[in-house]
Amino acid sequence: MGYKPGAPHVWPIHAQLDSSMTYCVGILLDDGLVLISDTRTNAGLDNIASFRKLHIVENPGERVLALASSGNLSITQSVLSMLTEGVPGTGTPDAPMTLSSVPSMFEAAQLVGKAVREAHRVDAESFKEHGMGFEFSMLLGGQIKGRRLRLFMIYSAGNFIEATSDTAFLQIGEHKYGKPILDRAIRPETDIYDALKIGLISMDSTMRSNLAVGLPLDVMIVRRDVLKIELEYRIESDDSYFNDLRRRWSEALSATHLAIPKPPYKTPV
Repeated sequence: MGYKPGAPHVWPIHAQLDSSMTYCVGILLDDGLVLISDTRTNAGLDNIASFRKLHIVENPGERVLALASSGNLSITQSVLSMLTEGVPGTGTPDAPMTLSSVPSMFEAAQLVGKAVREAHRVDAESFKEHGMGFEFSMLLGGQIKGRRLRLFMIYSAGNFIEATSDTAFLQIGEHKYGKPILDRAIRPETDIYDALKIGLISMDSTMRSNLAVGLPLDVMIVRRDVLKIELEYRIESDDSYFNDLRRRWSEALSATHLAIPKPPYKTPV
């Protein structure tokens, strides 16, 4: 579905009502980048569906970028269409800027922000009339030849922040349940596949505490300065490794809390 500037979009009812049910995490490491996203989308209690929320732009040897989205599905589709076909008011009238042509990751983050603001300009009033909020956030990570690997989080206003060595991961969506394990275990020097494992534990913790997040999961790994995807994989409900990870993590937590002495506290007399 292409983007046509200047006119509000008419989206399927499930897209219009889609809530921000999702959890996505991006982890920026010395080794490279890990992105993980669930696929659950909600359009009411009786309409739970799966939509891919991890989107990739790749030209091996020249660039690899990935976007993970949280929020209203129609906004996501509108923004992705502009980023693919050209964001109005950028580049030239005949060749507006896209993620395939933008020269740096910083300018890619700016371009996503412009696409978000354009979607807001076109659709926000219609959303308001129908009692819907303009809820949207996105992770953008990747590398362009001659530039460094970077990870950004873009907000619904089109502004953004960047992951740093002090904050090696960024989250969007239902992030609170999965944050503690990342805070304790993720460091820039963490091995990239250990980071994937920790990210999956974070995802499992979120899924156990929030039914708004669910399988399948999409994962991606990009090595620093390689400029192509090393791993792109979908984890389904019958995935043996993920199910084993979930079981082992639950057993490890139970064993650990049982091994810690009980609190010695008593009511003062």
